[in-house]
Amino acid sequence: MNQKHKAGIYEKYVKRLLDICCALVGLVALSPVLLITALLVRIRLGSPVIFCQERPGKDERIFKLYKFRSMSDARDAEGNLLPDEQRLTSFGKTLRSLSIDELPELWCILKGDLSLVGPRPLKVEYLPLYNERQHRRHEVRSGLTGYAQVHGRNAISWEERFELDVYYVEHISFLLDMKIVFQTFFAVLKREGISSETSVTMEPFRGTKE
Repeated sequence: MNQKHKAGIYEKYVKRLLDICCALVGLVALSPVLLITALLVRIRLGSPVIFCQERPGKDERIFKLYKFRSMSDARDAEGNLLPDEQRLTSFGKTLRSLSIDELPELWCILKGDLSLVGPRPLKVEYLPLYNERQHRRHEVRSGLTGYAQVHGRNAISWEERFELDVYYVEHISFLLDMKIVFQTFFAVLKREGISSETSVTMEPFRGTKE
């Protein structure tokens, strides 16, 4: 039986304050980038400019995640959306490779739905598929970036990704968060791990075979 995570002094009293400060500074400093990106998305991909989707966060509480739209609404003859790889334009790929599409998540941090660092919030439909250990990734607030993102991102398997998430839950600290932030900066510059071997992002999680 896994022991449930207990928040330490850093997580209780410091981490949230740092999140608020970083989100405010980020939103102000990056406001020109946000405005220009919003305009380009409107011109290249149309409306809506912001993609909104429900995701589970801390304690598996559902919240709304905001990102810049990076896919078109291209559909087949029957009106069904085309596969992701056909709807992801070169412009959308650029947004994703530079992680610019994720900048609106600074607002989610300010609201308290996200932290700067933590396990990335995934789809709601994955919740019933997690095993007991994988559920532990929701014992802390989800993050804009995370331990798994700087150790392979979408290029590693789901099982490796979840193990890295749980490692973070078990070792959360100020020094680890700062290390992840700096590693994220270099990972974005190198544009590493954006795609898996079989998908433009990451193939769907279908559960772990015991």
